[in-house]
Amino acid sequence: QVQLVESGGRLVQAGGSLRLSCAASERTFGRYAMAWFRQGPGKEREFVARINWTGGDSTYYAESVKGRFTISRDTAKNTMYLQMNTLKPEDTAVYYCAVDFHFLGDPKLAGAYEYWGQGTQVTVSS
Repeated sequence: QVQLVESGGRLVQAGGSLRLSCAASERTFGRYAMAWFRQGPGKEREFVARINWTGGDSTYYAESVKGRFTISRDTAKNTMYLQMNTLKPEDTAVYYCAVDFHFLGDPKLAGAYEYWGQGTQVTVSS
C-alpha cells in the first residue's frame, strides 16, 4: 500500500507563489499517474493537474490553473510537486495528491485514484 504525504501549504497573499510536495512511501515502478486535486470550502473535490508516467511524462491541467500551475516529479526522491504561481483567492482549498495505477476511470474524477494523501491547506488572502 502506498502512503502519500503532502506538505507546503500555508497562508499567502494573492499574486504570490507556493510549491506543494507529495512524498510517496515507496518507489513506484511501471505505468502509473499522480495527480493533485483540491477541495475548497463548501465545494466538491476538483481536479487540478495530473502527470502520467508511461515511459515519459505527460501533464494535464484544469483550465482554471493552466499557465499558473506546474506539476512535476522527482523519481529519485519519490516526490511529486505542484508549483503554484500568481495565486488567487479562489485557489484557497485543501490540496490532495493521489495515485492512479490502473488508468481505468476518468482522470479528472477522484474515483479514478486508488491512494490519497491527507491534504495540505492553502489559503490565499486578497
